[in-house]
Amino acid sequence: MSSLSIADLPALIATLAPQAQARFRRIFRVDVSEGVLHLTPELRAWAQQRFGDWGAVERQRVIRVTNRVTLESAAFNPLRARRPLPMSDAPQPLQADEDIFADPLRTTPADVFGRAQGAHCITASNIARWEGWGSVVIFDEPDIHRLTAAHLCDCFRVSLEWACRAHAYDPQARFFLWTWNAGLKAGASISHAHAQVALARGTHYAGVERLRRDAQAYRRAHGIDYFADLFAAHADVGLTFRLADVSGLVYLTPLRPRETWLLANALDDALANALHTVIRTLSLECFNVVAFMPPLFGSQAGWEGFPVILRIGDRGSTRLRSSDIGAVDLYAQAVIAADPFAARAQLEGALRA
Repeated sequence: MSSLSIADLPALIATLAPQAQARFRRIFRVDVSEGVLHLTPELRAWAQQRFGDWGAVERQRVIRVTNRVTLESAAFNPLRARRPLPMSDAPQPLQADEDIFADPLRTTPADVFGRAQGAHCITASNIARWEGWGSVVIFDEPDIHRLTAAHLCDCFRVSLEWACRAHAYDPQARFFLWTWNAGLKAGASISHAHAQVALARGTHYAGVERLRRDAQAYRRAHGIDYFADLFAAHADVGLTFRLADVSGLVYLTPLRPRETWLLANALDDALANALHTVIRTLSLECFNVVAFMPPLFGSQAGWEGFPVILRIGDRGSTRLRSSDIGAVDLYAQAVIAADPFAARAQLEGALRA
C-alpha cells in the first residue's frame, strides 16, 4: 500500500470485491480530469528543474473525490506541492515580556466558576470570546513542538473538568467543543501553546450537527452505521490505521492537506497519545485540531453511533508567506496538494513501533 498514490485510487476501487466497491461508491464519488497545456521551450527547461518532468506538467491528472453523504469535496493534484511559493524565515517566537500566557494567574482572567488546573495546563476565561462559555487551556510549555503526550493527556482532563464546571454553573450549556490552533499560521493570536474550549446552549455547533444529521440520514437510507462504513471504505483502499485502542484514517475529502481522523469512545489518554503520535509522525509545523462529540450532558438521543472524532489538518510550513486557503477552498471545494497515501505511508513507522 505504501507505494500507492492518489492517482491510483480509481484503479484501486475497481479491484475491490463487489460488496466493498458498492460501500465505497455509496459514500464517495471519484472523478478524474486531465489538464492539458503547452510549454514554451524556455518553460520546459524551468518545469523540468522545478517539477522533475515537464511532460507531467503539460498533461496533469486531477482526482476529485466527493463525499456523497456530507457533500465535502477535495481536488488532489500532488504536482501543486512543487509549485513555486513565496517563503521567508520562520517567525520569531514571542519574547518573554510579550507572552501574556507566561504567568496566567497574573495576566489572564478567570471564569466566574474559577479555573481548572492540572499538572501541565490551566484554564483562563477568553477575554475576546466567540461563545458565551469559552476559555483557553494554557500549556506550561509555550512551544507547540515541545509538547509531550503527557501535556495532551493533561489538557484533555483539564478541558473536561472545565466543561463540568461550566455546566454546573449553567445547566443549559451542554454542547462541548475542543479546538487547538497550533501556531500563528493556524489561526492562533498568541504563539504560546494553548487550546480552546467552549460549551454551547440550544444546539451543537453547526459542523458537528451537520455531520450528525448526515450520519442519521445515512443510517435511515441504508440501515448501516455511517462511521463504521466510512472507516471500512478507507480501510478497503489502505488509508486506515490503529494506535492502541484508537482507530484512525487519512480522510479522502479533507479540508486541509493530510487531514487525519482519530475515532474513539472518549476524550481520554488513549486519544491524547494517538494525537501526539500523529502530530509528531507527520512532522506538522502548524496545524488545527477539532474534537467532535455528542453532547457531554443531558440527552444523547439522536446521537447513536456518533464517536468522539479528532480532525487534524496540516496548515503548512511556518516559512510560507502566502495563505494556504483561497476562494475555492472557502466557497467551493478543498484544493489539496498533499497525497493522502503518502501521509498514510508516513504513519507506517509509528504503527510498527
